[in-house]
Amino acid sequence: MKHNIDISLLLATRGRTRALDTAVHTIFDLADRPERVELFLAFDRDDEIGIGHWQHHLRPWMEQRSLNFTAMKFDPMGYIRLNEYNNAMAQHASGEWLVIWNDDAVMQTQGWDQHIMAYQDRFRLLAFKTHNLHPYSIFPIVPRKWFELLGYISPHQAQDAWVSQQAYMLDIWQRIDVDVLHDRYDLTGHNLDPTFRKRAMLEGRPNDPMDFHSVSQMDRRHRDCAKLATYLRNELKYDMTFFENVFAGRQDPWQKLAENDVNSQMVQFANPHAHFMKSATVKESVQEPTAS
Repeated sequence: MKHNIDISLLLATRGRTRALDTAVHTIFDLADRPERVELFLAFDRDDEIGIGHWQHHLRPWMEQRSLNFTAMKFDPMGYIRLNEYNNAMAQHASGEWLVIWNDDAVMQTQGWDQHIMAYQDRFRLLAFKTHNLHPYSIFPIVPRKWFELLGYISPHQAQDAWVSQQAYMLDIWQRIDVDVLHDRYDLTGHNLDPTFRKRAMLEGRPNDPMDFHSVSQMDRRHRDCAKLATYLRNELKYDMTFFENVFAGRQDPWQKLAENDVNSQMVQFANPHAHFMKSATVKESVQEPTAS
């Protein structure tokens, strides 16, 4: 493992060339210390377009600038298992912070890396300013210890929602002053291609045990929250009163999520009095908000 890396970006990509170039160029061009940033890329073995572009164009660009990178090939898992690409890359990453990046993301703020490193001594889920200030961390920025404690960043495809809801329950969600454009078709009208069209989502069918809002997935999120809370309380000596009150029914877990939803991008929130519902494996599961 390298010891001179501050931030590791994890980028799973398929079939994109121009957008991928922009996603990669902007992170290095706008970093104050690009030598302390590393990029991991995940390609499907059958992605001739993406791999060819990497080998003949993007990789030479990075090598000429002595940038840090690792490219990995996977048997195709699809968008529905996007988290598995990122978790696999995270296993090899060296940075103090792990960032889930996209091949349609555009960094827009000079010195973005130093905004992240300003929190190097604090355990937070950091959030870029994107999606019209969506209250989730759309491109999650997690401390490496998060991955080490749980063995993954997210066990579910809906990675941004997964870690954001945990961070709100733990009261460790933090926006940083860094702008990122998500150049996705339904947001900007750009990049309407097979990669976008074939996106499959594990949301909207709560009776499916793999659905984000199924009882089994909520239980898993809450168990992981408890692990993170134990570390924060015992090792970092954080005040966990907010989290304890959430599971005692005295605190609305989504209070700060609602405060951060300045453009009303969430369809619904949990009951303001933080009602609870019984579940199979956790004594009391918090009702969770549904994203738009």
